Amino acid sequence: MTLATHLEKLEGHLARFRSGGILNLIDGKDAAGAGGVFETRSPVDESLIATVARGTAADVDRAAQAAKAAFPAWAALDGAKRKAILHRIADGIEARAEEIALCECWDTGQAWRFMSKAALRGAENFRYFADLAPGARDGKSLPTKDHLNVTSRKPIGPVGVITPWNTPFMLSTWKIAPALAAGCTVVHKPAEFSPLTARLLAEICHEAGLPPGVLNLVNGLGEEAGKALTEHPAIKAIAFVGESRTGSMIMKQGADTLKRVHFELGGKNPVIVFEDADLERALDAAIFMIYSLNGERCTSSSRVLVQESIAEKFNAMLAKRADAIRVGHPLDPETEVGPLIHKTHFDKVTSYVEIGRQDGAVLAAGGNRVGDAGWFVRPTLFTGATPQMRIAQEEVFGPFLTSLTFRDEAEALAIANSTAYGLTGYLWTNDLTRALRFSDALEAGMIWVNSENVRHLPTPFGGVKASGIGRDGGDWSFEFYMETKNTAFAIGNHKIQRLGA
Repeated sequence: MTLATHLEKLEGHLARFRSGGILNLIDGKDAAGAGGVFETRSPVDESLIATVARGTAADVDRAAQAAKAAFPAWAALDGAKRKAILHRIADGIEARAEEIALCECWDTGQAWRFMSKAALRGAENFRYFADLAPGARDGKSLPTKDHLNVTSRKPIGPVGVITPWNTPFMLSTWKIAPALAAGCTVVHKPAEFSPLTARLLAEICHEAGLPPGVLNLVNGLGEEAGKALTEHPAIKAIAFVGESRTGSMIMKQGADTLKRVHFELGGKNPVIVFEDADLERALDAAIFMIYSLNGERCTSSSRVLVQESIAEKFNAMLAKRADAIRVGHPLDPETEVGPLIHKTHFDKVTSYVEIGRQDGAVLAAGGNRVGDAGWFVRPTLFTGATPQMRIAQEEVFGPFLTSLTFRDEAEALAIANSTAYGLTGYLWTNDLTRALRFSDALEAGMIWVNSENVRHLPTPFGGVKASGIGRDGGDWSFEFYMETKNTAFAIGNHKIQRLGA
């Protein structure tokens, strides 16, 4: 399809939101926000998309009470029946995949070539956890000589899910699907910059037969609705994806009610390229992982560490490719990088161009705004950086790559581990023993060797240090949304000590 076709279809999907706004969904019913409304605008041209219900503590309380009331019946529902509902949700996502993708592009600035698959990934998330639902509570038999220990799991209760603006639909499904499969009820607070597809997901869930109160949507600002959610006593756990500083605030806010927390936070992820690597493949992977999704991804390869003997050649290859990347309208199928999400974020990302220059790094590509409307920036590359520079330490979260050099394996490891973050790492070498040594010592929750980020749903997803707490994926997701109980049955008349006999 062409850009014109996409725009025409988008207008049809947005018509109802333009007239009626984006409402909350509480206990299965549309609801205005007690705080009035706020606006969501497209980063393409700052045009108004719709007004959005501005939820407050009162709205969060209604949603939390609805989730609390719905929890016993949903938790008691047979796993096979939860499975069937979640598969119907996946069907609904697939049926509206184009609508979801168009809205996501317009609301976030992400390019169609990536978002066209985002909805299908969301459906895949629901199908995967749907199939696990019937056995999600299964425990273990742990016998000893005198006792039979039997473990079981039960859903923790109503949970809060707070999702980000970079790939909001896919990440919402990644959190909400396992919570529902486990038997939890949910209050979802999406990022205020990207409310469109959260509303679509809530509608699809209820059209698929999810009972009222099982999934509640409350839009709003982080300091209002978000804070109320993290502090609410009926909410037993918070799953959050976003900035590390915000994660720290949420942990503090949830401390009084002893909230369980799961955090997927920031990253300053290294891609380490040794001289024996396949340079063309390493180049493709490094470029893809920093410039796709506008660089607005927690797992982006935002630092490239290149061995000195190949650094000049590899940096020249990086700059040439960065300069050739197509920046443009996100609904144009040819576009590779669209606009950044919001002026606030655009200002942050572009400020690091001046920071890099001041610190003495070399601007090898990009760094400039594209056009006069919207928040477009050329893919940026700095070379000649040192590990202590801010552009090598701080998360920029945009199409912004910093290149550093290293002499040997020891120096590469020291540089790679020198930041506060530890989400992912990417290692390029044809030396198997080095790959084993290096990946074992690299401080990261996820590492890919001779590969870009390729997700496998059963594997654990998460980081160390300032990059997060906990793991998503497979049974790791259920560990967060459930409580484990152990019951010990005496097998015979084992000896019991007698006091005061």
